[in-house]
Amino acid sequence: MSYMLPHLQNGWQVDQAILSEEDRVVVIRFGHDWDPTCMSMDEILFKIADKCKNYAVFFLVDVSQVPDFNKMYELYDPCTVMFFYRNKHIMIDLGTGNNNKINWSLEDPQEMVDIVETVYRGARKGRGLVVSPKDYSTKYRY
Repeated sequence: MSYMLPHLQNGWQVDQAILSEEDRVVVIRFGHDWDPTCMSMDEILFKIADKCKNYAVFFLVDVSQVPDFNKMYELYDPCTVMFFYRNKHIMIDLGTGNNNKINWSLEDPQEMVDIVETVYRGARKGRGLVVSPKDYSTKYRY
């Protein structure tokens, strides 16, 4: 589904996407279109894009084509989803220890809708760190 969401081709486009959006959360998936984890995440993002269009906008960035942010945002995982609001990186506490990004593919589109909505509500109140509606720590996975 990566062909259905807009791609950002260079660093300037990524900067403009983050800078120009005033009222909505900018959700950027960093990764590769051919990676299975990214394919799964792209499908989830595409499914929720229409539901969240009033408060979120979604973009895809290929980290090999646009390596400008790899070091800055520590993009070492196959798939990374990050949130920005009014030119500010919004961190999210998922219970995993890494509050900067989501670096795995979610299974349920509704979970991603809930996360994006939580980020939007927290960011509008001026918070730089929001708490996820669901705890993704490993203690609940077995």
